[in-house]
Amino acid sequence: MGILKRLRDVTVASVNDVIDSLEDPVVMLNQYMRDMEAEIGRVEVAVARQVALEKKFRQQYEEAMAMAEKRDRQANLAISEGEDDLARRALLEKKQYTARAEEYEKLYHTSRAAAQQMREKLAELKDEFYKMRAKKYELTTRAQVARTQKHLNQVITGLGHESASRGFSRMEEKVLRMEAEAELSGEKVKGSYSLDQAFKPLFDDEIEAELRERKEKLNSQKAEGNSQTS
Repeated sequence: MGILKRLRDVTVASVNDVIDSLEDPVVMLNQYMRDMEAEIGRVEVAVARQVALEKKFRQQYEEAMAMAEKRDRQANLAISEGEDDLARRALLEKKQYTARAEEYEKLYHTSRAAAQQMREKLAELKDEFYKMRAKKYELTTRAQVARTQKHLNQVITGLGHESASRGFSRMEEKVLRMEAEAELSGEKVKGSYSLDQAFKPLFDDEIEAELRERKEKLNSQKAEGNSQTS
């Protein structure tokens, strides 16, 4: 049971690490801003519909009040002309229009209050959006600076620096080996020259002729000396 729990904990931790690595701050901030823009758009549509409803109820209220006033004038005219039945009908319709006007008035005030409340909420949402947009620019800049600083630190003290150092050391060893090989090959060439070239002048034709000439001259001098002595 303990092993299973530890495996579960390790799995959950690994998943959380993967999620954290995938949540790039700049990408997520841009997505949050898009979500807020979409929400503002939906609220604006709802506010527009509520305002339209408010205007509709106001128009219906005004029309009902106008009809009630019209029936009131018609009732007075019918009474003045002795048309009691017509006056009764006009007064009845006036009552109906008045009741309808009162209902529309209530609906108008209710929808107006709702529209006003929605406008305020929309204004708050937009104000929050503008604050978040300014905050997004700040966080984006900070994230970019942090990412650049992290990269520089890795280059200076991380694996990148170690790899470069190992590479330079390897190239230095290779250069030293090349220099050693060049020096050894130079010694061979030098040795070969000293053995072969040192004796080459001994077999030169001009030198051989001069050597014979000198021997003959020396022999002649010796012969003359011997003759004089005898």
